[in-house]
Amino acid sequence: MTGKKVLVTGSSSGVGLGIALTLKDMGCKLVINGRDVKKLKVAGDSVPDALAITADVRSSIEAQSLISQAVEHLGGLDAVVCNVGSGASVPPGKESFDEWQRVFSTNLWSTTNVVEASKKALSQSKGNIICISSICGIETIPGAPVTYSVAKAALNAYISGISRPLGKQGIRINGIAPGNIMFPGSVWDRKTSEDAEAVETMLSAEVPLGRLGTIDDIAQFVAFIISNKASFITGEIFVVDGGQVRR
Repeated sequence: MTGKKVLVTGSSSGVGLGIALTLKDMGCKLVINGRDVKKLKVAGDSVPDALAITADVRSSIEAQSLISQAVEHLGGLDAVVCNVGSGASVPPGKESFDEWQRVFSTNLWSTTNVVEASKKALSQSKGNIICISSICGIETIPGAPVTYSVAKAALNAYISGISRPLGKQGIRINGIAPGNIMFPGSVWDRKTSEDAEAVETMLSAEVPLGRLGTIDDIAQFVAFIISNKASFITGEIFVVDGGQVRR
Protein backbone atom coordinates (compact mmCIF):
# COMPACT_ATOMS: atom_id res chain seq x y z
CA MET A 1 0.00 0.00 0.00
CA THR A 2 2.99 2.31 0.49
CA GLY A 3 2.87 5.22 -1.92
CA LYS A 4 -0.58 4.49 -3.36
CA LYS A 5 -2.33 7.73 -4.31
CA VAL A 6 -5.87 7.73 -2.91
CA LEU A 7 -8.80 10.14 -2.75
CA VAL A 8 -11.46 9.56 -0.08
CA THR A 9 -14.64 11.59 -0.59
CA GLY A 10 -16.87 12.42 2.37
CA SER A 11 -13.93 12.00 4.73
CA SER A 12 -14.28 14.93 7.13
CA SER A 13 -15.71 12.67 9.86
CA GLY A 14 -17.08 9.22 10.68
CA VAL A 15 -16.40 6.23 8.46
CA GLY A 16 -14.75 8.30 5.73
CA LEU A 17 -12.24 9.85 8.12
CA GLY A 18 -11.57 6.42 9.65
CA ILE A 19 -10.83 5.00 6.20
CA ALA A 20 -8.46 7.88 5.49
CA LEU A 21 -6.61 7.38 8.77
CA THR A 22 -6.22 3.66 8.14
CA LEU A 23 -4.90 4.19 4.63
CA LYS A 24 -2.52 6.86 5.89
CA ASP A 25 -1.15 4.44 8.48
CA MET A 26 -0.54 1.96 5.66
CA GLY A 27 1.59 4.46 3.76
CA CYS A 28 -0.89 5.84 1.21
CA LYS A 29 -0.68 9.39 -0.10
CA LEU A 30 -4.06 10.98 0.52
CA VAL A 31 -6.52 13.64 -0.50
CA ILE A 32 -9.53 13.99 1.79
CA ASN A 33 -12.75 15.79 0.98
CA GLY A 34 -15.91 17.24 2.48
CA ARG A 35 -18.42 20.07 2.14
CA ASP A 36 -18.02 21.66 5.57
CA VAL A 37 -14.91 23.84 5.64
CA LYS A 38 -14.54 23.81 9.43
CA LYS A 39 -15.04 20.04 9.79
CA LEU A 40 -12.65 19.37 6.94
CA LYS A 41 -9.96 21.54 8.51
CA VAL A 42 -10.21 19.57 11.77
CA ALA A 43 -10.05 16.32 9.81
CA GLY A 44 -7.06 17.56 7.84
CA ASP A 45 -5.20 18.28 11.07
CA SER A 46 -5.72 14.65 12.12
CA VAL A 47 -4.44 13.17 8.85
CA PRO A 48 -0.83 14.40 8.53
CA ASP A 49 0.36 15.39 5.05
CA ALA A 50 -3.06 14.80 3.45
CA LEU A 51 -4.45 17.55 1.23
CA ALA A 52 -7.98 18.58 2.28
CA ILE A 53 -10.18 19.83 -0.58
CA THR A 54 -13.61 21.32 -0.01
CA ALA A 55 -16.06 20.22 -2.71
CA ASP A 56 -19.68 19.08 -3.02
CA VAL A 57 -19.48 16.06 -5.31
CA ARG A 58 -23.25 16.05 -5.77
CA SER A 59 -22.30 18.63 -8.41
CA SER A 60 -20.59 17.22 -11.48
CA ILE A 61 -18.62 20.45 -11.90
CA GLU A 62 -17.28 20.32 -8.34
CA ALA A 63 -16.51 16.61 -8.69
CA GLN A 64 -14.43 17.33 -11.80
CA SER A 65 -12.58 20.13 -9.99
CA LEU A 66 -11.89 17.84 -7.02
CA ILE A 67 -10.42 15.11 -9.22
CA SER A 68 -8.28 17.60 -11.14
CA GLN A 69 -6.85 19.04 -7.91
CA ALA A 70 -6.26 15.57 -6.44
CA VAL A 71 -4.44 14.34 -9.55
CA GLU A 72 -2.30 17.46 -9.68
CA HIS A 73 -1.39 17.24 -5.99
CA LEU A 74 -0.73 13.49 -5.90
CA GLY A 75 0.83 13.22 -9.34
CA GLY A 76 -1.78 10.70 -10.41
CA LEU A 77 -4.50 8.58 -8.85
CA ASP A 78 -4.47 4.89 -7.88
CA ALA A 79 -7.77 4.60 -6.03
CA VAL A 80 -10.92 6.53 -5.15
CA VAL A 81 -13.13 5.76 -2.17
CA CYS A 82 -16.64 7.12 -2.79
CA ASN A 83 -17.97 7.57 0.73
CA VAL A 84 -20.46 10.44 0.38
CA GLY A 85 -23.91 9.36 1.55
CA SER A 86 -26.55 9.80 4.21
CA GLY A 87 -29.44 7.71 5.51
CA ALA A 88 -31.28 10.75 6.83
CA SER A 89 -34.67 11.00 5.12
CA VAL A 90 -38.41 10.87 5.72
CA PRO A 91 -40.23 7.86 7.25
CA PRO A 92 -41.49 5.18 4.83
CA GLY A 93 -44.62 6.42 3.05
CA LYS A 94 -43.81 10.13 3.47
CA GLU A 95 -41.67 10.54 0.33
CA SER A 96 -41.96 13.59 -1.94
CA PHE A 97 -40.57 14.48 -5.37
CA ASP A 98 -38.02 16.82 -3.80
CA GLU A 99 -36.92 14.24 -1.22
CA TRP A 100 -36.33 11.61 -3.90
CA GLN A 101 -34.14 14.08 -5.78
CA ARG A 102 -32.20 15.08 -2.65
CA VAL A 103 -31.51 11.54 -1.46
CA PHE A 104 -30.50 10.29 -4.91
CA SER A 105 -28.19 13.27 -5.30
CA THR A 106 -26.47 12.44 -2.01
CA ASN A 107 -26.33 8.67 -2.33
CA LEU A 108 -25.99 8.03 -6.08
CA TRP A 109 -24.99 11.11 -8.11
CA SER A 110 -22.21 11.81 -5.61
CA THR A 111 -20.63 8.54 -6.75
CA THR A 112 -21.45 8.60 -10.46
CA ASN A 113 -20.05 12.14 -10.72
CA VAL A 114 -16.75 11.12 -9.11
CA VAL A 115 -16.44 7.94 -11.17
CA GLU A 116 -16.99 9.81 -14.43
CA ALA A 117 -14.48 12.49 -13.44
CA SER A 118 -11.79 10.02 -12.37
CA LYS A 119 -11.90 7.51 -15.24
CA LYS A 120 -9.06 9.05 -17.22
CA ALA A 121 -6.63 9.13 -14.29
CA LEU A 122 -7.58 5.66 -13.06
CA SER A 123 -7.25 4.13 -16.54
CA GLN A 124 -3.67 5.39 -16.66
CA SER A 125 -2.80 3.78 -13.31
CA LYS A 126 -5.04 0.69 -13.75
CA GLY A 127 -6.56 1.79 -10.48
CA ASN A 128 -9.77 1.04 -8.67
CA ILE A 129 -12.88 2.50 -7.05
CA ILE A 130 -14.54 1.50 -3.80
CA CYS A 131 -18.11 2.66 -3.16
CA ILE A 132 -19.60 2.65 0.34
CA SER A 133 -23.17 1.37 0.01
CA SER A 134 -25.47 -0.12 2.67
CA ILE A 135 -27.30 -3.32 3.52
CA CYS A 136 -30.46 -1.21 3.04
CA GLY A 137 -29.82 -1.52 -0.69
CA ILE A 138 -29.75 -5.32 -0.50
CA GLU A 139 -32.88 -6.22 1.44
CA THR A 140 -35.72 -4.46 3.24
CA ILE A 141 -34.55 -3.24 6.65
CA PRO A 142 -37.59 -2.39 8.82
CA GLY A 143 -37.79 1.34 9.45
CA ALA A 144 -35.14 2.32 6.92
CA PRO A 145 -36.16 5.22 4.65
CA VAL A 146 -37.44 3.97 1.31
CA THR A 147 -35.64 6.77 -0.54
CA TYR A 148 -32.31 5.78 0.98
CA SER A 149 -32.84 2.05 0.39
CA VAL A 150 -33.76 2.57 -3.26
CA ALA A 151 -30.81 4.92 -3.84
CA LYS A 152 -28.38 2.37 -2.39
CA ALA A 153 -29.98 -0.43 -4.43
CA ALA A 154 -29.43 1.74 -7.51
CA LEU A 155 -25.82 2.30 -6.45
CA ASN A 156 -25.30 -1.46 -6.18
CA ALA A 157 -26.77 -1.94 -9.67
CA TYR A 158 -24.51 0.82 -10.98
CA ILE A 159 -21.40 -0.84 -9.53
CA SER A 160 -22.30 -4.15 -11.13
CA GLY A 161 -23.22 -2.66 -14.51
CA ILE A 162 -20.38 -0.16 -14.88
CA SER A 163 -17.74 -2.73 -13.86
CA ARG A 164 -17.70 -4.20 -17.36
CA PRO A 165 -16.93 -1.04 -19.36
CA LEU A 166 -14.54 0.14 -16.64
CA GLY A 167 -12.82 -3.23 -16.70
CA LYS A 168 -12.06 -2.70 -20.41
CA GLN A 169 -10.01 0.30 -19.26
CA GLY A 170 -8.23 -1.70 -16.56
CA ILE A 171 -10.26 -0.11 -13.74
CA ARG A 172 -11.80 -2.18 -10.94
CA ILE A 173 -14.92 -1.04 -9.06
CA ASN A 174 -16.44 -2.69 -6.00
CA GLY A 175 -18.86 -1.82 -3.24
CA ILE A 176 -18.98 -2.42 0.49
CA ALA A 177 -22.38 -2.61 2.18
CA PRO A 178 -21.95 -1.99 5.92
CA GLY A 179 -24.47 -2.93 8.53
CA ASN A 180 -24.85 -1.05 11.81
CA ILE A 181 -21.63 0.87 12.45
CA MET A 182 -20.86 2.56 15.78
CA PHE A 183 -18.71 5.68 16.07
CA PRO A 184 -19.01 8.97 17.98
CA GLY A 185 -21.90 10.99 16.58
CA SER A 186 -23.41 8.09 14.62
CA VAL A 187 -27.07 7.13 14.71
CA TRP A 188 -26.12 4.07 16.78
CA ASP A 189 -24.24 6.25 19.22
CA ARG A 190 -27.45 8.25 19.69
CA LYS A 191 -29.67 5.17 19.92
CA THR A 192 -27.37 3.54 22.47
CA SER A 193 -27.41 6.69 24.59
CA GLU A 194 -31.20 6.85 24.43
CA ASP A 195 -31.98 3.17 25.04
CA ALA A 196 -29.03 0.78 25.30
CA GLU A 197 -31.31 -2.12 26.24
CA ALA A 198 -33.33 -1.74 23.04
CA VAL A 199 -30.14 -1.76 20.98
CA GLU A 200 -28.94 -4.92 22.71
CA THR A 201 -32.33 -6.55 22.06
CA MET A 202 -32.11 -5.66 18.37
CA LEU A 203 -28.58 -7.02 18.10
CA SER A 204 -29.56 -10.26 19.81
CA ALA A 205 -32.51 -10.76 17.47
CA GLU A 206 -31.07 -9.50 14.17
CA VAL A 207 -27.26 -9.78 14.16
CA PRO A 208 -25.75 -13.27 14.61
CA LEU A 209 -22.44 -11.86 15.82
CA GLY A 210 -24.37 -9.85 18.41
CA ARG A 211 -22.55 -6.53 18.15
CA LEU A 212 -22.36 -3.26 16.28
CA GLY A 213 -19.66 -2.86 13.68
CA THR A 214 -16.70 -0.51 14.01
CA ILE A 215 -15.08 1.90 11.61
CA ASP A 216 -12.05 -0.39 11.55
CA ASP A 217 -14.23 -3.27 10.29
CA ILE A 218 -14.97 -1.19 7.20
CA ALA A 219 -11.61 0.55 6.82
CA GLN A 220 -9.61 -2.69 6.83
CA PHE A 221 -11.86 -4.17 4.15
CA VAL A 222 -11.45 -1.03 2.03
CA ALA A 223 -7.67 -1.39 2.35
CA PHE A 224 -7.85 -5.00 1.15
CA ILE A 225 -9.95 -4.09 -1.89
CA ILE A 226 -7.55 -1.27 -2.80
CA SER A 227 -4.54 -3.54 -2.46
CA ASN A 228 -3.02 -5.71 -5.17
CA LYS A 229 -4.22 -8.74 -3.24
CA ALA A 230 -7.70 -8.02 -4.65
CA SER A 231 -6.53 -7.43 -8.22
CA PHE A 232 -8.91 -10.03 -9.72
CA ILE A 233 -12.08 -8.71 -8.02
CA THR A 234 -14.49 -6.27 -9.65
CA GLY A 235 -18.23 -5.60 -9.85
CA GLU A 236 -18.91 -7.05 -6.39
CA ILE A 237 -20.86 -5.80 -3.37
CA PHE A 238 -19.33 -7.09 -0.13
CA VAL A 239 -21.62 -7.20 2.91
CA VAL A 240 -19.94 -6.35 6.22
CA ASP A 241 -22.76 -6.56 8.75
CA GLY A 242 -22.15 -9.29 11.33
CA GLY A 243 -24.57 -11.59 9.51
CA GLN A 244 -27.67 -9.36 9.62
CA VAL A 245 -28.64 -9.72 5.96
CA ARG A 246 -30.62 -12.93 5.47
CA ARG A 247 -30.43 -13.44 1.72
